[in-house]
Amino acid sequence: MTENGTIEVTVNGEARQVDAGHTVTSFLESLDLHPGLVVVERNREILDRDQYDDVRVEAGDVLELVHFVGGG
Repeated sequence: MTENGTIEVTVNGEARQVDAGHTVTSFLESLDLHPGLVVVERNREILDRDQYDDVRVEAGDVLELVHFVGGG
């Protein structure tokens, strides 16, 4: 973690500085994504949605986010 309270994570292949202390749920919400519509892979492991509130985003995490969009 840096002095300003941020950590570096990789999201969909892009390095990002994000606020420290996020859970997966709060991180998704900070990106304006609804947690119920996103599949999250963290460090090559797909998370169950019921884990999103409990799993903390940590420095060095590699996250892949797949957002489902309805329509037709």
